[in-house]
Amino acid sequence: MSWISVIPFEQAEGQLKKLYQRVTGPNNNVDNIMGVHSLRPHSMEGHMALYKNVLHHKDNTLPKSYLETVGVYVSYLNKCDYCVEHHFAGLKRLLSDEERAEKMFEALKKEEYQEVFSKKEQSGLYYAKKVTLDPSTLEEGDAHKLRESGYNDGEILELNQVVSYFNYANRTVLGLGVNTDGDVLGLSPSDNQDPKNWGHR
Repeated sequence: MSWISVIPFEQAEGQLKKLYQRVTGPNNNVDNIMGVHSLRPHSMEGHMALYKNVLHHKDNTLPKSYLETVGVYVSYLNKCDYCVEHHFAGLKRLLSDEERAEKMFEALKKEEYQEVFSKKEQSGLYYAKKVTLDPSTLEEGDAHKLRESGYNDGEILELNQVVSYFNYANRTVLGLGVNTDGDVLGLSPSDNQDPKNWGHR
């Protein structure tokens, strides 16, 4: 599951047990990216709060499927197979169109965004790539380009936070050797209305 020790659900006690119960999917499954925090439950709590509020909050205005697409792209750029597998499975569930999802992923890999994405979406993908691979070159003009393609400032913030979250998650996974063994791919917090509901379905 990872390069460090992980306390399984059945052996968890106290605060860790309570947190595990909040993030479980079917059959008390806890995604390995969360389980890897088990020796420091407070960092699991912080990770899940960030994930839930950045990607699955009711006040986001960018489409959830687009935010998932950005997450898949950032993870692909970082060569984080774990997050690509999880979030591409989640994207397919959101779209209910496997063929379209496959075309989107191919366009991301080839950087032929215009094949499937709107001009606004393409602009966000260029920004996501720059934040991920070359962040020191960002300048105010990058925000202007996003505005010109149709983003308002709140949406720029949403986009930035999703890109930043996935860079954090990718480095958590890659830095600790987390794999998908035992995970149920594509589950996510299903209740966007309640920031405290972390249940995965």
